[in-house]
Amino acid sequence: MSTDIRIKPAMRPYLAATRRFASGDDNPREFLERCLKELDWWEPQIGAFVNLNLPAARAAADQATARWRDRKPRSPIDGIPMGIKDMIETADMPTELGSPLFEDWRSWKDAASVVALRAAGAVILGKTVTTEFAMSYPRGTRNPWNFDHTPGGSSSGSAAAVAAGIISAGLGTQVLGSTLRPASFCGVYGYKPSVHALNRTGSHDYQSQSCTGILAASLEDTWQVAYEIVTRAGGDPGWPGLVGPDRAPAAKKPRRLAFVETAGWAVADAPTKQCMEAALKRIQTAGVEVLTRTTHAIVDAIEPDLAGALDLSMRINDFEMRSLIQSCADRDIEKLSPVIRERIPKATALTLADYRGDLATRDEIRAAYAELAADCDGCVTLGSVGPAPKGLESTGVTLMNVPASLLGIPALTLPVFSVDGMPLGLQVMGFADRDADLFGIAAWLRDLL
Repeated sequence: MSTDIRIKPAMRPYLAATRRFASGDDNPREFLERCLKELDWWEPQIGAFVNLNLPAARAAADQATARWRDRKPRSPIDGIPMGIKDMIETADMPTELGSPLFEDWRSWKDAASVVALRAAGAVILGKTVTTEFAMSYPRGTRNPWNFDHTPGGSSSGSAAAVAAGIISAGLGTQVLGSTLRPASFCGVYGYKPSVHALNRTGSHDYQSQSCTGILAASLEDTWQVAYEIVTRAGGDPGWPGLVGPDRAPAAKKPRRLAFVETAGWAVADAPTKQCMEAALKRIQTAGVEVLTRTTHAIVDAIEPDLAGALDLSMRINDFEMRSLIQSCADRDIEKLSPVIRERIPKATALTLADYRGDLATRDEIRAAYAELAADCDGCVTLGSVGPAPKGLESTGVTLMNVPASLLGIPALTLPVFSVDGMPLGLQVMGFADRDADLFGIAAWLRDLL
């Protein structure tokens, strides 16, 4: 009988390991083989990948090993094992969008982010599972912390694979909560950048609130992956993209932070709320003022807007996705999930006037939130309304995560809490195009908590 039993998953940070590459005590190929050992054990249990290309990954790891040996790595993440969410195009593997309608579909090209990662030396193991069209219908991935629980969605495969130590980082996407919530449920670092910060060309999650997200084993790995993408591919066409240093920003103690409840606070369970309340006390004890809706007028004014973020975002997304949904329905409606079918009449009933009105409302909410920047350095809230719920028929409640998407701001999930043996994240929200500042605050919070 095998004695190779994993009691709990363990992440595998990459940048910390590269310190041993130059000395020859370790190298990217050996690092990859350790990841593949985890793949062999975990993948049958959690189903994080929809396609794999291990021969190409091993060849890329060998090339990275030679570069590190010669002290000529392409970047700090040269050799990092990664997964690519199956909404993002890859030349060597299908891009199936989590839908039977796109089974084995290939574009025969890499998305801009994938081109950039390969140029930086990243080792791409495969395509990670997404929900149907990066929406809400799950495709069977399980949470490594408890196989009976959801890993969240829609970036379920990337989050689960990072948590299990199969990869050090994975690309996700987010239009509502698809990076931040899986990060909270799986106990990994999740980063949703400012809208337009990372080039989405070749990604099929392309609504106006969508971002390419990153799930990773450390805060430093998270920043470095984003930096290497933007350095080589920029932001969305017509936008300047992520701005910041070539290594993760150092921890920086904030002056003030705002605690925002969002609509999720009302439905969060008691142990989850206790985690947040204890964290707020520690933050205050460390000498940081915490603003709340009871102590600060702007926080109080913004809370009703954040409470309505899901409904507003869903209407905007439905209008922006209706052409794709209708096209797929016309092709073969039987291959669409009941969830998608139910959205078709709602989406087609929306008018251009409705959409324009919703965009104007979103602009007003974003302007109101931006006023907080004069009084605080960022906001904190829960990463989810609780730990990952039992069952695979749902990806969980996204109420805590959608405000950051509606606002177009950067947000991070930090794996600092635990409830009943399951991970739970702290969410840190910043201000538009100030992603580097957010990372500094997040590093300070991580060290404190």
